[in-house]
Order: sequence, then structure tokens, then C-alpha cells
Amino acid sequence: MELVALAEQVGNALRRQGLMLAVAESCTGGWIAQALTAVPGSSHWFERGFVTYSNTAKLEMLGVRPAALADHGAVSEATALEMAVGALAHSHAQVALAVSGIAGPGGGSLDKPVGTVCFAWARQGGVTRVETQRLAGDREAVRRQAVAVALQGVLDSLDGEPQVGDGRH
Repeated sequence: MELVALAEQVGNALRRQGLMLAVAESCTGGWIAQALTAVPGSSHWFERGFVTYSNTAKLEMLGVRPAALADHGAVSEATALEMAVGALAHSHAQVALAVSGIAGPGGGSLDKPVGTVCFAWARQGGVTRVETQRLAGDREAVRRQAVAVALQGVLDSLDGEPQVGDGRH
């Protein structure tokens, strides 16, 4: 699915539920925020984006603990989760996603080869989810797939949630 069409679906789901989204991006370098803000009216449901490419940025902008980076590395579910939780804490959003990975062509290892991307989705006062995927292709393909997985994860996390005014809060 084209990324802007997926972003439109995310926006529609957020709008129906009266929620705002924040994103914390590393390997995608702002591509998720770009896809979201390509949607007209996105200011109604997109609160802000953090591009935290360096470890220092993850620490300073999102409050990721140095121990998470030291013990697990920047590309880890633990760090992605702290990024998502930090995006919630440093924004006015109720929903957040985070992405950290190795897009290549270099930087991979046996444990974390190129294409390893960690995702986290967090909800204020609610469910958080983390996931690691191994994405194939060159740098652009890995990054494009990561944007799609991240946005689909938001849709999945919102699926079945109560909507504003439906009495199920």
C-alpha cells in the first residue's frame, strides 16, 4: 500500500477516536512524519515528531535511559519502547510509535544484520507493544518498509478501541 494512503488511514482512525499521534524516528529519519503530514488536515491528529538519529538525541529529546542503550543498544526493543514512551512523555499525544534500526548498507552484525528494525507502539495509560522485523532490500527499501510497518502498527493498535462518544470509554 502506498505510504500516504496508509497515513490517511492512520489519520482517519486517530480522528475517529479523538487521539493525537507522536512519532520517534531513528533509521527512518523523519519519513514517517513526512508521510503523515502529506495528508491534508493532519494537524488535527499528528502532534509532533522526534528525529533522534544519534544516541545523544535519544537521551536528550526522549529521556531514553543510558542503561538501555548500554545494555541493549540503539537497535533494540528495549530502546524502541523507551523512545515511544518518551515521545508520549515529551508531547501532548495519546499514541506514539518509535522506530530504530539498521538500514544499511553497513552497520550490521551477526546478531543484528542490516535490515533489523525495532518498533514500539505506546498508548497513554494503556497498551504498549514492541516488535522486531528483518526487512529486505537496500537502504531505501528497508526504510520504506519500516515506515509502512510503523504506520500499520498504529492502525492495528487502534483497531477495536473505543471511539469518542460511543460510550465505551
